[in-house]
Amino acid sequence: MRKRRKKPSFIRKVIISLAVLILLFGILYAHRLYSYVYQPNITLNERAEKYIYIPTSANFKDVISILSDNGLLINSNSFEWVADRKNYKYNIKAGRYFINRELNNNELINLLRSGAQAPLNIKFHNLRTKEEIAGIIGMQIETDSISIISFLNDSIFLDTNSFTKENIACIFIPNTYEFYWNTSAKQFVKRMLKEYEKFWNKERLKKAVNIGLTKFEVITLASIVEMESYKKDERPIIARLYLNRLKKRMKLQSDPTIIFAIGDFSIRRVLTKDLKIKSPYNTYLHKGLPPGPICIPSINAIDAVLNASKNDYIFMCAKEDFSGYHNFAKTSREHSKNARKYRRALNKRKIMR
Repeated sequence: MRKRRKKPSFIRKVIISLAVLILLFGILYAHRLYSYVYQPNITLNERAEKYIYIPTSANFKDVISILSDNGLLINSNSFEWVADRKNYKYNIKAGRYFINRELNNNELINLLRSGAQAPLNIKFHNLRTKEEIAGIIGMQIETDSISIISFLNDSIFLDTNSFTKENIACIFIPNTYEFYWNTSAKQFVKRMLKEYEKFWNKERLKKAVNIGLTKFEVITLASIVEMESYKKDERPIIARLYLNRLKKRMKLQSDPTIIFAIGDFSIRRVLTKDLKIKSPYNTYLHKGLPPGPICIPSINAIDAVLNASKNDYIFMCAKEDFSGYHNFAKTSREHSKNARKYRRALNKRKIMR
C-alpha cells in the first residue's frame, strides 16, 4: 500500500512564495537596470542626428539642461542614475558632440565623458581684415571675436613672433581647417601661426628671396594683386607690374589701397580727391608697400607674386568692356589713352562713385 505524501508545511509554502517573489523582484530589477543602462534613451523625432554643445566650465546640471532643452532625453532620471554610477558628474568635458538616436545611456555617457568631440571644418575666403576673420570664426567656435582680436593685438604675442598690428593678418592663409568647437582664442591664433609657418616652405621662401621680398611683403603685395583682379590668369602679370614699380622706386598708385584707407569697400570709382587721403595705406602718397595687407589674399594670389610672369609693364587700367581684365602699358602716354577709355565707359554707365 502506497504512503501518502505529506503536504508542504505552512513555513515551506511561505519560503517558496518568498523565493518566487525575490526571483520576480530580481528579474524586474535586472530588467530595469538593463533598460536604464542599455536601452536607447535618445529621441530625435524626425531627425536622424544632432549636435550638442557643452560649454567650458559647464557642470552636470548644465549638461542635463542642454540635453533637456534640445528635447533629447526620453528619461532624464535614468540618465542621471547611470551618470552617477559612472562618475560622469565630476568628469564634464566641454565640446561639440554628435548625437544619434541609437545611443543608450551607457554609450551617451561614455561619449561625453571621453571628450570625443565631433570636429568642425572651418573655412574662410574673400575676407578683408583680421576683424572680419575674428567675426567669422567667433560665430563657429566657443570663443568670441573680441577674445580673438585681443590676442591678435597682444603686444607680447606680436613681439615674440616679430609681427605688428598691421601685418598680423598675414598669418591667415585662406583654406579649410579642422577645429574643435571649444578651441580658445589663443589656441586658434597659434594654430593659424603654425599653418602659416607650414605654408612658407623652403620653395616659397627661396622664391621670396629671389624677388627681394620678405614673407610679410609678399603677402601684402598679394593682397593688392587680389583686389586688383579676380582673374587668376592675370594675377602673375599684375604682380610683376608692381614688382617693376618697386624696383624702379615708383609709387605703386594702387586704387584698392585708397579704398582700404577710406574703409568703404562699396566704392566702384576712386576720385581725384581720394588720392590725397592721409593714410599709410595711400600708395599714391607713399612709396613702397603699405604697412600690412589690404585683404586676406588667397593662396593663388600669393603664388602669383612668387611666380610673377616676366614683363616690362608699369601701368595698368581696367578694360573699358568691364570684363574684369586690364589694359597694360609700358609708358605713361599709352596708359593715359587706356585711362581715358575707361573713364568714358564709367561715365557712360553713370558710375560716378
